[in-house]
Amino acid sequence: MVMWVFGYGSLVWNPGFAYDARLVGFVRDYRRVFYQGSTDHRGTPEFPGRTVTLEHQPGSTCWGVAYKISREQDKQTALEYLEVREKQYDEKVYLDLYTDSSPKIPEVQDMMVYLATTNKEANQNYLGPAPLEEMAKQIYLAEGPTGPNKEYLFKLEDALNKIGVVDQHVQDLANAVRKYADSL
Repeated sequence: MVMWVFGYGSLVWNPGFAYDARLVGFVRDYRRVFYQGSTDHRGTPEFPGRTVTLEHQPGSTCWGVAYKISREQDKQTALEYLEVREKQYDEKVYLDLYTDSSPKIPEVQDMMVYLATTNKEANQNYLGPAPLEEMAKQIYLAEGPTGPNKEYLFKLEDALNKIGVVDQHVQDLANAVRKYADSL
C-alpha cells in the first residue's frame, strides 16, 4: 500500500526521506499559521522559535507538497524519521490533497499530515497567535540546533514561491522580520 505525506513547513524544501513522487497541491479547510513553538529545532526551551502548524478554518486552503512513498522499507524509514523530526507535533491526521487540475476531486486521499493542536496537555509547545510584530521579533531572535528561526521562515517563503504559492501569513511575517532586522 502506498503512503503519502503532506509537507506544509520545512518538509516542502527538505523532506529528509526517500520518496517516489512529489506532488504540489492543497488541503481544504486548514490554514498555515506560525503558532507552534520549537524548542528542539529552531529554538530552545528557554527561548522557543515559531514554526508552522495547521489551524482548522472552514473555507481556507493550505498549499504544500505531498510525497508518495511506495517501498515498505522506505515507508518504515520515513515514519521512524518523521516521528523524531515531528515529535513536537501531537497529532497525525489524514487529509485529502487537491490540485489545480483536480480542484473538486481529491488527487490523493488519506494523506498523512502532522499537526500541532491547541491542547496544552498534549502539546506543551503550542504558542498560539500573537501580534505580528511580536512573532517577528521572536522569529528573528530565536535559534536552535537546526539553525536560526528566521532561516526557517525565509526558506519556507522561498520554497512556496518556487511552487507558485503566495501564503499571506508567511509573506506578512517574513516582511515583518525584515522590517525588524532593518530597525536594529
